[in-house]
Amino acid sequence: MKTVKDYIRTIVDFPHEGIMFRDVTTLFADPRGMRLAIDQLLDPYVGQRIDKVVGLEARGFIIGGAIAHQLSIGFVPIRKKGKLPGAVISEDYQLEYGEAVVEIHDDAIQPGEKILVVDDLLATGGTAEAGIKLVERLGGEIVGCAFIIDLPELGGRAKLDALGYEIHALCEFEGA
Repeated sequence: MKTVKDYIRTIVDFPHEGIMFRDVTTLFADPRGMRLAIDQLLDPYVGQRIDKVVGLEARGFIIGGAIAHQLSIGFVPIRKKGKLPGAVISEDYQLEYGEAVVEIHDDAIQPGEKILVVDDLLATGGTAEAGIKLVERLGGEIVGCAFIIDLPELGGRAKLDALGYEIHALCEFEGA
């Protein structure tokens, strides 16, 4: 029987030399793989109250939407700066070589709502941490952070663990 990891292909030297790009589009394209991933991402949260799923741009939108649909709850996107219409709040975070900004609508989450944060990949944890900060600034309570892939060498899990967040990843890959 295939695992989620079996559906993910690796593209060498993308987007530049030395990077081993973990491509989840092959997972998303296969109905069995996609179902397996969504079911396994949800498994630790069965029976817990979750009010909304927050997906991090961009592949987090795909799995976040599917999870929200499965749970019959709302979905909230966290996007790169300048992509959301209306009033937003922003959070800066560090990239390997520079800085980026993510945003959320300022009315997307109500105080006390229980939030599951999802994305396809946990690398350095910068994007996830910025997204969590946005949710918490709006009064949301993080019930967990779910990822398809963890790249442990890059330290994202350790960073989020140290901040006290519950992390669930379906598979790990060594080498980044």
